[in-house]
Amino acid sequence: MGTIGGPAGADPRAAGRTDVSGKGTEIFAAAARRLRRVVPYDAAAWIGTDPATVLPTSPLRAENLGQEHCDTYWQREYGAHDVLTFRDVARSAAAAGTLRQATVGNPGRSVRFREFMRPLGYADNLRAAFRLGAGAWGVVDLFRLDGRPPFDERDLRHVAALGPEIALSLAGLAVATGPGAASGEANVPGTALFDAGDRVVFADAQAERWFAELGGSPWAPLSISLRAGAVASVVARARAVAAERESGPAVVRVRGESGRWLSIHASVLQDGRGQAGPVSVVFEPATATQIVPIIVEAYALTPREREVTECVARGHTTAEIAARLRLSAHTVRDHLKAIFTKVDVSSRGELVAKLFGEHAGPLLYEPDADIVHVNT
Repeated sequence: MGTIGGPAGADPRAAGRTDVSGKGTEIFAAAARRLRRVVPYDAAAWIGTDPATVLPTSPLRAENLGQEHCDTYWQREYGAHDVLTFRDVARSAAAAGTLRQATVGNPGRSVRFREFMRPLGYADNLRAAFRLGAGAWGVVDLFRLDGRPPFDERDLRHVAALGPEIALSLAGLAVATGPGAASGEANVPGTALFDAGDRVVFADAQAERWFAELGGSPWAPLSISLRAGAVASVVARARAVAAERESGPAVVRVRGESGRWLSIHASVLQDGRGQAGPVSVVFEPATATQIVPIIVEAYALTPREREVTECVARGHTTAEIAARLRLSAHTVRDHLKAIFTKVDVSSRGELVAKLFGEHAGPLLYEPDADIVHVNT
């Protein structure tokens, strides 16, 4: 199967030897050009996501959607009960759906339709997830104006057909390596507090440095940060978790402008009476154990191969892996051969070096390579 976006979208095993600057938005631009030929649409958002959480990371390409909508986009996604959320789409069998289908022809049931689409004249919405294995590496939001026919099954098939190619291309970026970040940069956590209006009211000096790494400032609106989606969405998700509309932690892994992987974790603080207060957001360098699952997902390892890889990373011998996973030593060796082939290494040492050294190290993106606003 081919991939979208040129060299960076190639086999993940080769992507580590390719310059990845700007390739993320090239993938989405190429996909948009192909899709428009067969599925007309009036506006779109193409979003790279963390494959484990479906929270936005980078790149992001917006077509005919102004930055003024960024602040509320993720609040609606996680702040209210709605239909056809990105998580719903990512978990569905088809990995794609339309708002009119999901609402049985009554889109007014959707918060997204009432608060965003209808005021701007959009009548239908098609969403799809770009899956590789169990992980969703990106999503797309397509809109059609009133007066156009709604999206149909033919449109869904065309979008779904592009999904595996786009997912493979985005996974290739995850394992691509480049020059490291500038030396001497502090790697200690930073903390910021967001009020009910999602404005930063307090931030320590290190949080300001991390915001700069994300292309913005804590004292400016999130919409002007190149990777605002990651921060805005994790704040919105923290509120949804506190309100028991979502389950699980509000955390996302994302690359900064230097190419370093960051972990952004948000939680709602409470007072002594249990009343919800500000949202605490902690920025810190992602650990190897947080990054490597993304890399492992990109290499399309099976669940058992992932378990064997984790054991190798911990230094277990073949006998120890066999005992831990209740396998024969012969089966463990077969899994190791398959892993080596997929990751393009020939030994355990090379495997650990590639996953924990080469890919857990800093990665480089151009500051303007992660988000593109396009008027078509």
